[in-house]
Amino acid sequence: MEPKLSHPTQQFAAPQRSDIVTKSNTGMPSDPMLRPTTKDLAKAAGVSRATVDRVLNGREGVKKKTVDKVNAAIVELGFVRNIQAANLAKSTRYRFVFALPRSGDQFLQEIIRHINEGQKAFALDQVWCDVHHIDENDPHSIAAFLATLTAQDTSGVAIMAPESPQLRDAIFRLQERGVAALPFISDQAAMDTDWVGMNNRSAGATAALLLGQFSPDVQGSLMVVAESMQSRDSLERRLGFDTELNASFPNLYALPSLETYGDQDRAEAIIGTMLSNHPDVAGIYIMSSEARIPLTVISGIAGTQRIVKVAHERTPFTEAALRNGGLQSVIAQDAGHLVRSAVRKLKAITDKSVTHSAQERIRVEVLLRTNL
Repeated sequence: MEPKLSHPTQQFAAPQRSDIVTKSNTGMPSDPMLRPTTKDLAKAAGVSRATVDRVLNGREGVKKKTVDKVNAAIVELGFVRNIQAANLAKSTRYRFVFALPRSGDQFLQEIIRHINEGQKAFALDQVWCDVHHIDENDPHSIAAFLATLTAQDTSGVAIMAPESPQLRDAIFRLQERGVAALPFISDQAAMDTDWVGMNNRSAGATAALLLGQFSPDVQGSLMVVAESMQSRDSLERRLGFDTELNASFPNLYALPSLETYGDQDRAEAIIGTMLSNHPDVAGIYIMSSEARIPLTVISGIAGTQRIVKVAHERTPFTEAALRNGGLQSVIAQDAGHLVRSAVRKLKAITDKSVTHSAQERIRVEVLLRTNL
């Protein structure tokens, strides 16, 4: 018979940390639950914690040989800096500005609504967001606004504007002043290493596929309506649209793009003229991010009810049009995801860190009356 224990619970006592933590060949903890610290980093590199701090923060006064030793230790230990904790310790705060067009109607209202709704969540990371409206048709005024921003008052800017030489130069100067810059929804070639928005070529190709499949036995033309063909997203949507249409639907051909510039009188004139000159129009693709003005004009023209229509972005207007048959499909990108991704990316640029690419991928969503 085994001796009776005076304290039976002792047989279930949890081991001490020293019993379960193993050591790597560098003498550092190898338990995956224990993240390497700056103290571990200093020990592995053979330098002081003060030196490690200078290297991590990119400060001067450290020899290249020492910097290389610290960086090698970072790789060896798998050290990941806790940016949030470091920022809290330094009381770091971020101010991000969303530079958005004055026009844009309901889609931009959705963007602004998500910016406002996210303020409480953003504040947990010491992030505050402002909205500034710009005249997207006046690149000089956009450049003048960006010139007023400094690293002392602004951490980063998400910019939704057509590409132009003035905007490109203003963005370069902004970055030189230490302000993060990020294309938002509408990409600019000068900044295409990092931006927020869906794949616009894919979106345009999707529109062509939908219109083609909605009109399998029809010989006719397709009308394409844009707000401005100066914006890169419109150019890429048109390129994807034409590529898919020409490859898959020889029964249909696309007409030249119409530009409304967000003006209802202009939209009425050019859309009415196009439909009058091309009675064989079988489908309409509204490429701009706001479909309300073109669709309102089209619905007022006799005989357009038979025409298949595809538009962009989920708004109260496009939802209603899907339900009542005024639209057959909407190609959308999640407005809330766009805003959250922009904030995460601006913060990562400011912190000199990276985001998870899969998390930031904006999907091309196809909405029908049946899946609203």
